[in-house]
Amino acid sequence: MSGKGGEERAARRRGGFWRDNSLTLAFGSAFLLVLLGQALAGLADFNEQLTVDGLQRIGLGEYVTTSDFAVDVTENWQSEFLQFFLYIFGTVWLVQRGSPESKELHKIGTESEQEQRMGDHAGSASPRWAGTKDWRQRVYSRSLGLVMGSLFIGSWFAQSIDGMAAYDEQQLRRLQDPVGWGDYLALPDFWNRTLQNWQSELLAVAAMVILSVYLRQRGSPESKPVGAPHSSTGVEG
Repeated sequence: MSGKGGEERAARRRGGFWRDNSLTLAFGSAFLLVLLGQALAGLADFNEQLTVDGLQRIGLGEYVTTSDFAVDVTENWQSEFLQFFLYIFGTVWLVQRGSPESKELHKIGTESEQEQRMGDHAGSASPRWAGTKDWRQRVYSRSLGLVMGSLFIGSWFAQSIDGMAAYDEQQLRRLQDPVGWGDYLALPDFWNRTLQNWQSELLAVAAMVILSVYLRQRGSPESKPVGAPHSSTGVEG
C-alpha cells in the first residue's frame, strides 16, 4: 500500500497543476471559445434581422447584452443542468445491467454509511461534513444533486425572463402588445425553446447508458475495460 501511495504522490508532483486539472481546463477553455463563436454567429444573424426590419446594426459588445443572446445561452444551460440533476438522482434507484453508467445491481438505494464512508466510517481524509451525524451530513450527502437542481431552476428562470424580453421586443417591432412573464410561460415560444432541449438531453443520456453496455472506448472511465463482459455493471475502464 505504501509503495502505491508513494507512486501516486510522485505522479502528482510530476504532473503539477496543469496536468492535474487538464480535464476541467480543456473543457472550460473550449466552452469559452464556443461561447465566443456563438456570439459572433448570433450577432451576424441578429444584424441580418435588423437590416430586414430597416433598423441600425449593432456591435458585438451591445449584442451580448441583448435578451436574444441571453435566452439562446440560458435555454441550453438549463437543459444541461437538468440532465445532470435527473441523472444524479435517478441513478440512486435506477440501474441498467451491463452499463458502466449504472451502479451495481445490488446497490440500489442510498447505500449504508459504511459503503458511503459516512459518520463513524469516515476516514481522516474524508470531507469534514461526511463525518458528522447531523444536518450537515444530510446536506453534504446530497449536495451535488442539490446544486445541479438549483442551477437548473436558476437558469430556467433566467431563460424565461430573457425569453420574455426577446419575445416582447419582437412584438413591439410588429406594433403588437408585449406580454407579461406569467403570460409568456403559457406561450408556445417558451415551451418550444424548453422542450426541444430537454428531449435532446434525455436522448443523449439514454443512448450513452445503453450503448456503453455493448461498445467500448479504451482508456476512458466512461467505458468498461475493452475485455469486460457485456453483463458487467458499474465497472469502469
